[in-house]
Amino acid sequence: MNPDTLTQTIQKGFRVTLGATASLVDAIRDPQGSQARFSEVGNDIERLTALLEARGADTEREARGVVDELMTQIPNPFKPTPASEATVDTVARPVVDAAVQAELTALTAELSTLRQEIEAMKGSQN
Repeated sequence: MNPDTLTQTIQKGFRVTLGATASLVDAIRDPQGSQARFSEVGNDIERLTALLEARGADTEREARGVVDELMTQIPNPFKPTPASEATVDTVARPVVDAAVQAELTALTAELSTLRQEIEAMKGSQN
Protein backbone atom coordinates (compact mmCIF):
# COMPACT_ATOMS: atom_id res chain seq x y z
CA MET A 1 0.00 0.00 0.00
CA ASN A 2 1.30 3.44 -0.94
CA PRO A 3 2.18 5.63 2.09
CA ASP A 4 0.19 8.53 0.59
CA THR A 5 -2.84 6.28 0.21
CA LEU A 6 -2.44 5.07 3.79
CA THR A 7 -2.22 8.65 5.05
CA GLN A 8 -5.30 9.63 3.06
CA THR A 9 -7.19 6.60 4.37
CA ILE A 10 -6.31 7.42 7.97
CA GLN A 11 -7.25 11.07 7.45
CA LYS A 12 -10.55 10.07 5.85
CA GLY A 13 -11.26 7.69 8.73
CA PHE A 14 -10.52 10.44 11.22
CA ARG A 15 -12.81 12.88 9.43
CA VAL A 16 -15.63 10.33 9.12
CA THR A 17 -15.33 9.60 12.84
CA LEU A 18 -15.26 13.30 13.66
CA GLY A 19 -18.27 13.87 11.39
CA ALA A 20 -20.14 10.99 13.01
CA THR A 21 -19.44 12.43 16.45
CA ALA A 22 -20.58 15.91 15.40
CA SER A 23 -23.70 14.39 13.79
CA LEU A 24 -24.42 12.46 16.99
CA VAL A 25 -24.23 15.68 18.99
CA ASP A 26 -26.58 17.30 16.46
CA ALA A 27 -28.94 14.32 16.70
CA ILE A 28 -29.08 14.75 20.46
CA ARG A 29 -29.83 18.47 20.07
CA ASP A 30 -32.29 18.16 17.17
CA PRO A 31 -33.55 14.57 16.68
CA GLN A 32 -36.12 15.42 13.99
CA GLY A 33 -33.70 17.41 11.82
CA SER A 34 -31.06 14.70 11.98
CA GLN A 35 -33.58 11.98 11.21
CA ALA A 36 -34.75 13.87 8.12
CA ARG A 37 -31.18 14.48 6.96
CA PHE A 38 -30.13 10.85 7.37
CA SER A 39 -33.36 9.43 5.97
CA GLU A 40 -32.47 11.16 2.66
CA VAL A 41 -29.24 9.16 2.56
CA GLY A 42 -31.03 5.88 3.12
CA ASN A 43 -28.82 2.79 2.89
CA ASP A 44 -26.21 4.30 0.58
CA ILE A 45 -23.00 3.78 2.58
CA GLU A 46 -20.83 5.72 0.14
CA ARG A 47 -23.09 8.75 0.34
CA LEU A 48 -23.26 8.48 4.14
CA THR A 49 -19.46 8.25 4.33
CA ALA A 50 -19.07 11.28 2.07
CA LEU A 51 -21.59 13.23 4.16
CA LEU A 52 -19.83 12.34 7.42
CA GLU A 53 -16.40 13.09 5.93
CA ALA A 54 -17.56 16.54 4.78
CA ARG A 55 -19.04 17.22 8.21
CA GLY A 56 -15.79 16.04 9.84
CA ALA A 57 -13.69 18.28 7.57
CA ASP A 58 -15.87 21.28 8.52
CA THR A 59 -15.57 20.43 12.22
CA GLU A 60 -11.80 19.98 11.88
CA ARG A 61 -11.48 23.37 10.17
CA GLU A 62 -13.55 25.05 12.92
CA ALA A 63 -11.47 23.39 15.64
CA ARG A 64 -8.22 24.49 13.98
CA GLY A 65 -9.55 28.06 13.83
CA VAL A 66 -10.39 28.02 17.53
CA VAL A 67 -6.98 26.57 18.47
CA ASP A 68 -5.14 29.04 16.23
CA GLU A 69 -7.05 31.92 17.81
CA LEU A 70 -6.23 30.68 21.30
CA MET A 71 -2.56 30.27 20.40
CA THR A 72 -2.32 33.89 19.27
CA GLN A 73 -3.62 35.01 22.67
CA ILE A 74 -1.06 33.00 24.65
CA PRO A 75 2.46 34.46 24.89
CA ASN A 76 5.16 32.26 23.41
CA PRO A 77 7.17 30.75 26.30
CA PHE A 78 10.02 29.82 23.95
CA LYS A 79 10.52 33.33 22.61
CA PRO A 80 13.22 35.02 24.70
CA THR A 81 12.39 38.40 26.21
CA PRO A 82 14.77 41.11 24.99
CA ALA A 83 17.09 42.41 27.71
CA SER A 84 15.67 45.90 27.26
CA GLU A 85 12.22 44.61 28.29
CA ALA A 86 13.40 42.41 31.16
CA THR A 87 13.12 43.94 34.61
CA VAL A 88 14.25 42.76 38.00
CA ASP A 89 12.33 44.09 40.96
CA THR A 90 13.96 42.10 43.76
CA VAL A 91 17.43 41.84 45.23
CA ALA A 92 18.65 38.54 46.61
CA ARG A 93 19.77 38.70 50.21
CA PRO A 94 21.24 35.78 52.10
CA VAL A 95 19.07 34.52 54.92
CA VAL A 96 21.16 33.71 57.99
CA ASP A 97 19.70 32.04 61.04
CA ALA A 98 21.35 33.42 64.19
CA ALA A 99 21.49 29.99 65.86
CA VAL A 100 23.16 28.45 62.81
CA GLN A 101 25.65 31.33 62.64
CA ALA A 102 26.55 30.92 66.35
CA GLU A 103 27.01 27.17 65.96
CA LEU A 104 29.20 27.71 62.89
CA THR A 105 31.39 30.19 64.81
CA ALA A 106 31.75 27.72 67.72
CA LEU A 107 32.66 24.87 65.38
CA THR A 108 35.22 27.06 63.60
CA ALA A 109 36.85 27.93 66.93
CA GLU A 110 36.88 24.26 67.96
CA LEU A 111 38.46 23.29 64.64
CA SER A 112 41.13 25.95 65.10
CA THR A 113 41.93 24.62 68.59
CA LEU A 114 42.20 21.03 67.25
CA ARG A 115 44.60 22.17 64.52
CA GLN A 116 46.81 23.90 67.06
CA GLU A 117 46.84 20.75 69.21
CA ILE A 118 47.75 18.59 66.19
CA GLU A 119 50.59 20.98 65.26
CA ALA A 120 51.81 20.91 68.85
CA MET A 121 51.81 17.08 68.84
CA LYS A 122 53.72 16.99 65.57
CA GLY A 123 56.31 19.40 67.02
CA SER A 124 56.79 17.33 70.17
CA GLN A 125 57.33 14.10 68.19
CA ASN A 126 60.20 15.58 66.13
